[in-house]
Amino acid sequence: MLLLSVIRIKFSLLQGVAKRLQNCVRESDTVSRFGGDEFMIVLSDFEDEQSITLHTAEIAQNILSELTKSFDLSSNKFMTTTSIGVAFFPKDGHSVAELMKNADTAMYHAKEQGRNNYQCYSDDMREQALTRSTLENDLRSALENQELVLYYQPIVNLQTSEIVGFEALIRWRHPKRGLIPPDLFIPIAEETGLITGIGDWVLHNACQQLKRWHEAGNTSLKMSVNLSARQFMQHDLVEAVNHVLALYSLEPRYLELEITETVIMKNMSQTIKMLKGLQHLGVTISLDDFGTGYSSLTYLKQFPVNVLKIDRSFIRDILEENDDKVIVNSIIAIAQHMGINIITEGIEHLEQANYLKNQGCQFGQGYFFAMPCVAEECLFTVNNFGFESKDYHL
Repeated sequence: MLLLSVIRIKFSLLQGVAKRLQNCVRESDTVSRFGGDEFMIVLSDFEDEQSITLHTAEIAQNILSELTKSFDLSSNKFMTTTSIGVAFFPKDGHSVAELMKNADTAMYHAKEQGRNNYQCYSDDMREQALTRSTLENDLRSALENQELVLYYQPIVNLQTSEIVGFEALIRWRHPKRGLIPPDLFIPIAEETGLITGIGDWVLHNACQQLKRWHEAGNTSLKMSVNLSARQFMQHDLVEAVNHVLALYSLEPRYLELEITETVIMKNMSQTIKMLKGLQHLGVTISLDDFGTGYSSLTYLKQFPVNVLKIDRSFIRDILEENDDKVIVNSIIAIAQHMGINIITEGIEHLEQANYLKNQGCQFGQGYFFAMPCVAEECLFTVNNFGFESKDYHL
């Protein structure tokens, strides 16, 4: 009965989308379902290139406006996101197959721009699509070929000037392209589902490295690991984390799991259930990129989180921009009142560190303290870290 209900709702949603699309075009235009949740629209009968361009832009904007409105189905409201790719005949192709392929390329480019936008095909997109396709193929064998590596960035107690832990940051040492930053391959991993295996690898290797540091005498260090959206939605996440902790004989309090603000807002009830399960396990829960998403501060009392990470975008100009000061100071004050710790990212100058320390911020990260480094360099950083040795003081 539940399965039938879901199918019925999905079918009704597709019908609703098709109806709104039909209302956005002329009678001479064609709207058809291409497959899954994709639709194809053919616009024809234009006098010149300028009228084609203007009319296409107008229709695309109308579609985006209509499809961002909620759909009322079975007494529930459903929201959709829309990505539109545009290809023009004959500039972008002389055959139907070529036009569809290039429109599809433009659509994926629109998705990469954050959805709810439209993109017109260009030759640059073809090169980007080829590069992306090559990276995707190479990424599928990166784990097996041991090309992935973890770097670690220190987390510093601003009040005591001590390193209290590290955040594990994944990098890809491509055999031909060299070191590839995560912002180039993580979106591909997310979209293809490869992120699940990569995320498991990160969790295992980060915990194994933490165990080595503890055995070397640095028993107070903590490890922070980022969870992807797919990882967080896995039904057996709590059991998987518990298994890794047991495997390396680590106390849960030494592991901090970072989840972005966007991820936790996707399914409130499931998010709260998962967070409570992780909290019961004893690990620390950190809300990453705080302030950049669309959640309300009132949700903090529902989410069992231990740490808020203030995004670097608020720290960059905090000494010059009063708005940034107000936002950061408010977040710190609310967190202190709720017993939640604060980590500020992107600290690059002594003055920024001093300001945040004086506002009561407990922890910080950034190039001012140290660049991300490989595991072999981390203990050297811990043992030689100290603001006095660098001729400045907090």
